[in-house]
Amino acid sequence: MTAAEPLRPDLARELSDRAMKAAARRAKRLRNQLDAVQLGQDRYADHADTKVLRRVLAEHDWPGHRLVGPDAARAAWSLALHADDDADFQRAATILLERAVQDGDARVQHWAHLYDRTLVNSGRPQEFGTQQVVATTGVELCPVRALDSLDQRRSTVGLSPIAMALETVRRRFAQDHQAGDSSTVMSSDVCRRYWARFGDLRAQEADGDERAERFTAALNRAAQAHKQEHPAAVS
Repeated sequence: MTAAEPLRPDLARELSDRAMKAAARRAKRLRNQLDAVQLGQDRYADHADTKVLRRVLAEHDWPGHRLVGPDAARAAWSLALHADDDADFQRAATILLERAVQDGDARVQHWAHLYDRTLVNSGRPQEFGTQQVVATTGVELCPVRALDSLDQRRSTVGLSPIAMALETVRRRFAQDHQAGDSSTVMSSDVCRRYWARFGDLRAQEADGDERAERFTAALNRAAQAHKQEHPAAVS
């Protein structure tokens, strides 16, 4: 085995396949191309992806470059990033991803995106300005803490200035009036209404999976402890 080969190529293939299919589903959602039945099927597939990633994190911690390679590590990040209706799991994944970054086994930019996502999903302003939403006026930036120092914070995690980043996303969105697999653009208003109506199904579907529930509970406690240790990062 060479240094470039992942330790678990089978796991890498599974994560990449799931992330690719999930991206295709999101593109259709953003274009409003799904009927009610397809939305339900789409919803179930998202739940299955989160459940698989939860199992991977329970068994391996964050699936980083050494375990699955850079491409599949990105796939895992994408799955966690879009697990918007499982906030506890998403926060837990952020903790493990941060540890992988500190160990040199994941990209800090991925952590910044996921960290911002958890803040936005909990109703708090984001730190790095990585998350936007599709509004009637186009792609808009979600609320940000201390906007005047945003570019300084972005530079610490290897992100370009916010004006440049927003222009790139808006240009890509305008070309086809959809954001594709953009890691920064959150669900459209139509999708938001769907999640608000059916979001409680995830908890019901997870009933009986005691191992997953214990794992999420344990990592949620770790997330709470981390927040107490880093108050400035979430203020």
